[in-house]
Amino acid sequence: MTHPPHTSTPSLDVLLARFPVERPPSSSADAAVTIVLREGLSELEVLLIERASHPDDPASGQVALPGGHVSKDDGNLVQTALRELEEEVGLSRQDLADDPRYVSTVHARRFGLDVGVFVARLGSEGRTPAPRSPSEVARVFWLPRSSLETTRQVERETSVGTLPVHATVHDGHVLWGFTRRVLRDFFDLPHEKEAFGSVFAPKASPPS
Repeated sequence: MTHPPHTSTPSLDVLLARFPVERPPSSSADAAVTIVLREGLSELEVLLIERASHPDDPASGQVALPGGHVSKDDGNLVQTALRELEEEVGLSRQDLADDPRYVSTVHARRFGLDVGVFVARLGSEGRTPAPRSPSEVARVFWLPRSSLETTRQVERETSVGTLPVHATVHDGHVLWGFTRRVLRDFFDLPHEKEAFGSVFAPKASPPS
């Protein structure tokens, strides 16, 4: 287990100010996810979901950010992010302090998707997020930002078989791969290179 030295976290206002409010066209990515942040009791927390288990789903049981595929009716990528946020955890634009801010578009090699990443603050009177469809989302939880600083080796199915990968473990939830990389990049934590190469082998079925 690796314990890097604790790094100070900028305030939520400073983190959000790095990204202007933009609305990229839907054609700029295949899917969108949202980093929803709140001020916890002692530090910033990130909203995460644990996907429901399905034998044929490559994302089955994985911890992820709320999000999903672009729909032809979305109009733009931020509308995809907002629609998926409401469909998966029951949060609408009215539950957020302001419009989602576009962070970047990241390629998820395992699924062969370009994913638009947004960030938003939970409003002071925002509803409590909860799974909207148990067949898609099994659990919703808040991850303390400091948890991302600790790395554990956890065995997972990779492009070259079952191998130990870098992971964050919090209250039994295992965060690894694409979502963990996105969050560590967002919080400017050091890059970690897997010794065996890419974890993200192309799959036939992308995440819902």
